Amino acid sequence: MVSLGTNPGGHRIQSILKDGHKHLSGLDEAVLKNIGAGRELSAITRTSLGPNGMNKMVINHLDKHFITNDAATIVNELEVQHPAAKLLVLAARAQQEEIGDGANLTISFAGELLDKAEELIRMGLHPSEIIIGYTKAIHKTLEILEDLVEKGSENMDVRNMEEVLLRMRSAVASKQFGQEDVLCPLVADACIQVCPENPANFNVDNVRVAKLVGGSLHNSSVVRGMVLKNDAVGSIKKVENAMVAVFAGGVDTSATETKGTVLIHSAEHLENYAKTEEAKVEELIKSVADSGAKVIVSGAAVGDMALHFCERYKLMVLKVSSKFELRRFCRTTGAVALLKLSQPNAGELGYADSVSVEEIGGARVTVVQNEEGGNLVATVVLRGSTDSILEDLERAVDDGVNTYKSMCRDSRIIPGAAATEVELAKRLKEFSLKETGLDQYAIAKFGESFEMVPRTLSENAGLGAMEIISSLYAEHAAGNVKVGIDLKEGSCKDASIMKIWDLYITKSFALKYSADVVCTVLRIDQIILAKPAGGPRPPKQGGMDED
Repeated sequence: MVSLGTNPGGHRIQSILKDGHKHLSGLDEAVLKNIGAGRELSAITRTSLGPNGMNKMVINHLDKHFITNDAATIVNELEVQHPAAKLLVLAARAQQEEIGDGANLTISFAGELLDKAEELIRMGLHPSEIIIGYTKAIHKTLEILEDLVEKGSENMDVRNMEEVLLRMRSAVASKQFGQEDVLCPLVADACIQVCPENPANFNVDNVRVAKLVGGSLHNSSVVRGMVLKNDAVGSIKKVENAMVAVFAGGVDTSATETKGTVLIHSAEHLENYAKTEEAKVEELIKSVADSGAKVIVSGAAVGDMALHFCERYKLMVLKVSSKFELRRFCRTTGAVALLKLSQPNAGELGYADSVSVEEIGGARVTVVQNEEGGNLVATVVLRGSTDSILEDLERAVDDGVNTYKSMCRDSRIIPGAAATEVELAKRLKEFSLKETGLDQYAIAKFGESFEMVPRTLSENAGLGAMEIISSLYAEHAAGNVKVGIDLKEGSCKDASIMKIWDLYITKSFALKYSADVVCTVLRIDQIILAKPAGGPRPPKQGGMDED
């Protein structure tokens, strides 16, 4: 067996690099330190895995508080510095962007694989042999996963509420355990409303979240359309069957491009000058009213004089300062945003069934509804007692919406509640016994790593991990491949009876990313850090819209 030695030319590297550099090489300095960093990061997220996962309080560099068990948020806000641990963060980020769920599994499983790799290195295996074994194991894992897919689950109607809830439940429960029966129907309803003719084109941005402090989760609802968190500008607060005109440049008298001087000889001239300005504004507002519009939406300031004439012609005025919100408003109503105040033609006007100002929990919001089919935006109105609770609920909604997008791509499901992981562990151990080379040890350890999931789920729920894992193995040895952990009763139960299913696509991507990042970390045998560049760091750009 071969072991990694130290770099014989390590002392010579000093002569070719600038002063102030760092050079780490060999087994202890590079490989094991990288493994340790990855393991430390996974230890942070692991306690947040599953429905009973604990919350983390993270305070970022801007002194903003995050209280969450969402691994993607935790690692994004931690500002990880270690280069090897950063690789795990990148893998979690890739999983979050690709699927939108399973970031915790990616980091926790990668940490467990690194831990097992360290044991193998200390036994005398070379990292190359471990990488070969891990690569064989992940290929076999994906084959076994295909076997475990529930028959008939590949054909689903993405507009069938019952089938959607079945697949979405475990993703939402992992973030908000106990609230999934309230949250899932809301998220599923919003997703089904905005699902296009071809489900593969589903856009997660079309499901919006409006967070309003006060009340409880049971007061939450879904609005077919948009909820703007501001009041109407004028005195008209409700319009039914409204044609909508959108002006991105604001509703006000337009200033000239160049500077000009007006010479006024008498008071009469001054009076006439003011009257012509007034007449011009009235003419513009009247032309908008004559086009059939009942609601004017402004992307910038609304002038007092313009508002006066809008009131006279019974036009409701809304102000939407965010350009992103303005785009969504146009998408909801089908309007075209005009640059300056002018008469819109019929093709540029949008339509809304009703635009009304309502008071929810002491906050005045404008609700833009389109009850008819084909509306392109739906909003989940979330209620909760504090901002941090609402933010965590929003993350659960985001997970639900991303799960819906994933099931539009691939609706296949596999048993949840750690049933799949125990079956994978069992079959990989059997597979390792058929291999003859040194990589069989790596394959066996890869299989053992899957025990991390039932062990962590049990520990986070306060159950005895060893008893649970041994009884799961006994059930799976008897051929009950769907048996997982029932966290409520603290026993083993069939996942299909508990209705806990995971999406095949989420699990396969998470395991693939974990194996890839672990092989990348194990391939590193030297770390060369250049001297950091001097001078002040450029300030981060701020003040952007939250999207």
